[in-house]
Amino acid sequence: MNEYAIPKVWIFDSESGGTWSKLNRPTAGATHEATLPEGKHPLQLYSLGTPNGQKVTIMLEELLALGETGAEYDAHLIEIGESDQFSSGFVGINPNSKIPALIDRSDEKPVRVFESGSILLYLAEKFGHFLPQQLAERTEVMNWLFWLQGSAPYLGGGFGHFYSYAPEKLEYPINRFSMEVKRQLDLLDQQLATKKFIAGEQYSIADMAIWPWYGNLVRGVLYDAGEFLDVQSYTNVQRWAEEIWQRPAVQRGRIVNRTWGEPWEALPERHQASDIDNVLMLKP
Repeated sequence: MNEYAIPKVWIFDSESGGTWSKLNRPTAGATHEATLPEGKHPLQLYSLGTPNGQKVTIMLEELLALGETGAEYDAHLIEIGESDQFSSGFVGINPNSKIPALIDRSDEKPVRVFESGSILLYLAEKFGHFLPQQLAERTEVMNWLFWLQGSAPYLGGGFGHFYSYAPEKLEYPINRFSMEVKRQLDLLDQQLATKKFIAGEQYSIADMAIWPWYGNLVRGVLYDAGEFLDVQSYTNVQRWAEEIWQRPAVQRGRIVNRTWGEPWEALPERHQASDIDNVLMLKP
């Protein structure tokens, strides 16, 4: 393999290769005009059922399970493979052109919320659930929420890209990011050795943020890398991941805006609770 000769000035190569490479570009802003669809509920979610998207739909389904009818929502599919995230409508909600993005129309002036962690925090504060009020406990939840926002890119854009999507299997980046992901799993395993949930004894937005990434990883449904990373050795993370998976709201939320997988785990759009019910009924 030839060593990369670093040019004096970097030039964008649109033919860089690899899955999803055509979505990457060195500029921000809209590439085309398009109006986003709107449903009947105050909360309008624009997303895709990736781990970042699952965080928010799990949160909304958990709120609905508690009887918070104001958390009813429409979930519109954003096909990132078709560049929906670069439309003028989507960029108007999230100038960063990443899913998920939320519009709350429950007040006179609509509120836009983007970045998955910000959406979780917004919903927790709006409805008063899954975020402790006591300063110490609240801070611990926020510690882990921010940990996830900083750590998941090493798992997704780092390990996931080079292990699953890059045009070449390169030893250095795979080893580099595998080491970091295993360090993260070890950290979570030590934390969960003495805690029922990530931030303590109460289920919180920290769990909802972390589970779609690391829970799905150790369950073997993310990157198909369970054996490679020896995820079975992280017994405390395994216990936690299974306990979260058993929650009905998690099983409901994880299928929303999902376009792949078995028929019973794919619901491209959600506009009412029965949409999820009808899909889950297909499970053998």
